Amino acid sequence: MPVELKILALGALLLFVHIFTATRFKTAQFGRKWNVGARDEALPAADVMSGRTMRAQANFLETFPIAIVALVGVVLADRTSQWTAIGGWVWLGARVIYLPLYAAGIPVIRTIVWTIGMIGLGMVLWPLLFG
Repeated sequence: MPVELKILALGALLLFVHIFTATRFKTAQFGRKWNVGARDEALPAADVMSGRTMRAQANFLETFPIAIVALVGVVLADRTSQWTAIGGWVWLGARVIYLPLYAAGIPVIRTIVWTIGMIGLGMVLWPLLFG
């Protein structure tokens, strides 16, 4: 199995981590009744941790489709290489680091880590666009 698909599977696992982390903080704020209910009621603004973890999840969801296209694309196009694998690992590593940085409210380093992740995705996309 190409390593790019393993990276993608780990990315899917990381999505679960984002979902459960955000849900944990929302449940702490809004209660278990909210968590198991229909969630139809209007809620007050999210507190700091709920807001941060929800925004981190939304940010991951913005970039994950790009990762899917890139990582599956290089496998289907038979364009995998050590560079697409390195790029995939760079993306995944940056995304793992991004969540705790966002939750901790660390601004500039968080953006640098996000940029490193995008560079990793660029490394994967490169052979599809220019190879």
